Amino acid sequence: MNDQPPKLRSAAWFGTADKNGFMYRSWMKNQGLPDHLFDGRPVIGICNTWSELTPCNAHFRKIAEHVKRGIFEAGGFPVEFPVFSNGESNLRPTAMLTRNLASMDVEEAIRGNPIDGVVLLTGCDKTTPALLMGAASCNVPAIVVTGGPMLNGKLEGKDIGSGTAVWRLHESLKAGEIDEHQFFAAEAGMSRSAGTCNTMGTASTMACMAEALGTSLPHNAAIPAVDARRYVLAHMSGKRAVEMVREGLTLSKILTREAFENAIRVNAAIGGSTNAVIHLKAIAGRIGVPLELEDWTRIGRGTPTLVDLQPSGRFLMEEFYYAGGLPAVLRRLGENGLLPHPGALTANGRSLWDNVREAPQYNDEVIRPLDKPLVADGGMCILRGNLAPRGAVLKPSAATPELLQHRGRAVVFENLEHYKERIVDENLDIDASCVMVMKNCGPKGYPGMAEVGNMGLPPKLLRQGIKDMVRISDARMSGTAYGTVVLHVAPEAAAGGPLAAVRDGDFIELDCAGGRLHLDISDAELAARLAELAAQPKGMPGGYQRLYVDHVLQADEGCDFDFLVGCRGAGVPRHSH
Repeated sequence: MNDQPPKLRSAAWFGTADKNGFMYRSWMKNQGLPDHLFDGRPVIGICNTWSELTPCNAHFRKIAEHVKRGIFEAGGFPVEFPVFSNGESNLRPTAMLTRNLASMDVEEAIRGNPIDGVVLLTGCDKTTPALLMGAASCNVPAIVVTGGPMLNGKLEGKDIGSGTAVWRLHESLKAGEIDEHQFFAAEAGMSRSAGTCNTMGTASTMACMAEALGTSLPHNAAIPAVDARRYVLAHMSGKRAVEMVREGLTLSKILTREAFENAIRVNAAIGGSTNAVIHLKAIAGRIGVPLELEDWTRIGRGTPTLVDLQPSGRFLMEEFYYAGGLPAVLRRLGENGLLPHPGALTANGRSLWDNVREAPQYNDEVIRPLDKPLVADGGMCILRGNLAPRGAVLKPSAATPELLQHRGRAVVFENLEHYKERIVDENLDIDASCVMVMKNCGPKGYPGMAEVGNMGLPPKLLRQGIKDMVRISDARMSGTAYGTVVLHVAPEAAAGGPLAAVRDGDFIELDCAGGRLHLDISDAELAARLAELAAQPKGMPGGYQRLYVDHVLQADEGCDFDFLVGCRGAGVPRHSH
């Protein structure tokens, strides 16, 4: 750490005895702020994604108040500001479409305002990566406080997982195993408190990634949203943000190559969401750390999944926290030589290993020992081949083991609407050995790469007791979903990728162990088919969607905008007057 405290950005606004200083201070004083708040103390922004349209984050006003207490205690000056709240549950066509927009909001809000450090209030799936992306592009001291998972869902006296219960119950409804009354009875009980999905979905995964990267305090990922300890953590994070500014502890010192390698290993151990592949790549791109799909194979493969949580396992985030949370997982990995870089620096100024070396471990059923893993190899399966030249992903811990090596006849859906129309056709020529293929649901094609890749199975097969089939698309799937689902095929169909050329009746080979995804036609036939496909007009209107389609990168590159990659810093801009 620096012996001399760094020069504060906020001093360029509030620290001058001239006309500009007068104006900046005077306008702020209309909120009843006293003179001594402008005495040169660190100004800490509280970047708040609160919104009643984002139910995961609807309790953030209270969390922000506890963050402020910690900032005041440490001698800082808290300033809360809103940014785009990228809610997964309500936002159409997909929150992924506006993740980059939210990151731009965060970046410009930090750079353009008198902010020395920032507390990032995140929760819902895309808010964590968006805020980290924006803050990384500024490279200021920053600490993440997530909203925490909701309490366990309840149905008929049993626990149900938010998100995961929807997929399972809907399949049961289509199979005729339950009726509509039973299906809708779960609606209120599934989401019964403030917070994010209580499964190891994308929200919980990215909260774990933030902690594994070192950008939050220990235990941030798992404390339930309504637990008083969540507010204590918010208080301590606000206090720590002030100290980080005084120490000059910027994100570039935490978000190192070593930190991302730790996160990749941890994602395998927790059975984390496939969406982490895209989001970590985007965050790394903003801070200037090289990260490739092959890193997920090199670092993640061979790692046992230790956390027995839905959708891969049995339990929910409440049990995960009570069992010891992520620090217990990190300790278990570290004690067995599976933590790639235990010395990586974290937001509290200590190494990752120093934070967890004595972490308590309370329940070996929820956080399993290495000799009794949920899945022996839980690392993301990265696939390549003539169907996915730039890669695709599959989550083995949520898949059917017998289907991880499979060859089947393709049943093709040109888009989501075609799928919905065709899947209910009782005359559809499909059986359990077939491979379901959906096109035009990628970054450009949807647009925004919606979570539609976990296509529901045909009702006629569900009624036969079929529970899983190989499914392939250029889409994503919810982290709460499950199945043998190949996702993120790149290049996508709408960008002229080979997926666009697949036809009904083609045979496709999946070999997860070998990392291969192959369309069984000749190179000449594939080239001829692609040549026949005229470039389809995007048909997108102007505005943000036009910007998105024109500039979004493919899934293997993190789906960031081409002009946003890189760290632009937080130099003080020119005066506004």
